[in-house]
Amino acid sequence: MKQTLILLTVVSIFSLYSVHLLLKTANEGGSLLYEQLGYKAFGLVGKLAASGSITMQNIGAMSSYLFIVKYELPLVIKALMNIEDTTGLWYLNGDYLVLLVSLVLILPLSLLRNLGYLGYTSGLSLLCMVFFLIVVICKKFQIPCPMEAALIINETINTSLTHPSALVPDLLHNVTENDSCRPHYFIFNSQTVYAVPILTFSFVCHPAVLPIYEELKDRSRRRMMNVSKISFFAMFLMYLLAALFGYLTFYEHVESELLHTYSTIVGTDILLLIVRLAVLMAVTLTVPVVIFPIRTSVTHLLCASKDFSWWRHSLITVSILAFTNLLVIFVPTIRDIFGFIGASAAAMLVFILPSTFYIKLVKKESMKSVQKMGALFFLLSGILVMTGSMSLIILDWVYNAPGGGH
Repeated sequence: MKQTLILLTVVSIFSLYSVHLLLKTANEGGSLLYEQLGYKAFGLVGKLAASGSITMQNIGAMSSYLFIVKYELPLVIKALMNIEDTTGLWYLNGDYLVLLVSLVLILPLSLLRNLGYLGYTSGLSLLCMVFFLIVVICKKFQIPCPMEAALIINETINTSLTHPSALVPDLLHNVTENDSCRPHYFIFNSQTVYAVPILTFSFVCHPAVLPIYEELKDRSRRRMMNVSKISFFAMFLMYLLAALFGYLTFYEHVESELLHTYSTIVGTDILLLIVRLAVLMAVTLTVPVVIFPIRTSVTHLLCASKDFSWWRHSLITVSILAFTNLLVIFVPTIRDIFGFIGASAAAMLVFILPSTFYIKLVKKESMKSVQKMGALFFLLSGILVMTGSMSLIILDWVYNAPGGGH
């Protein structure tokens, strides 16, 4: 638990600091486009680095959202229709459902030209995630320590039937004394190497910061930083509470997908069904918001000097969505994608690019100033995080079989 709190605090502070660097660089560099800042700083290489990182990061985010649709929507339909035998039913096939949701819901919203219209859908998705968090907290006080406790109770019942003189109260006492029902403050295993990349991945909003900043009325760097501070604190609080109460509900039995853990251990009730619907709505409405910076990056890279064209706008949108659907259909697990993109593209967007742009483009401060020295330290920290995480993930791929599941 302390491990999660420390990592969340450090990554959120670092991410907020990188937003500060990015906004200051945008004002000094005279551009509100991430890719253009890269071009001004390092020419075509900088532009390609920024564009590639944004594209990788957001495709990873879209894949994670569509993976949730792939695995959760069939369960919702099955529960609503009370279906027991799912053999041969196409509408319970996650691959078909991802394609259907992408065509009917995501594509029309993604074709909108301006980001401002998507603010309403983004707000609704945030409300859905708040509801999910409330249910996670409430369920902690409704669900007893799982798995081991159930096994001990079964052992107690069997023992009392075969050996009536056995000390049944002592066995029942073990339910509360069982070590698996006690929180561990620090946990280190083969999955720990994914913690920092995934947290870095989850706090990346940098490609969308500059477009939002551009559309603010009466915009100022201070006002945008205040918006960023509120947003980061809200994300930090939601991530922390969801992780904390999810862990305190299932302890060492918590799975990578929390909703799936509830289904595995306690089954599905009406409240969990509503939560699944809320989460599905949230991720579905968030995908168009994520497509926007990818499309902007690709358009600026390939057609920066050309006027807006609905044909080109639609073609890029459909291509991005089609490629992401193919990833979701053919890649068996999202964990490795999270780890790889978090250690590469996310580390570039949070640590390396904002600090290098700041050092290169902000001319009025000398390299010996506190601001430039802070940016340099931040850059070195990013290189350390990137190389260390990638090395550990590759070692995990080599020495541990990839995990299945969601």
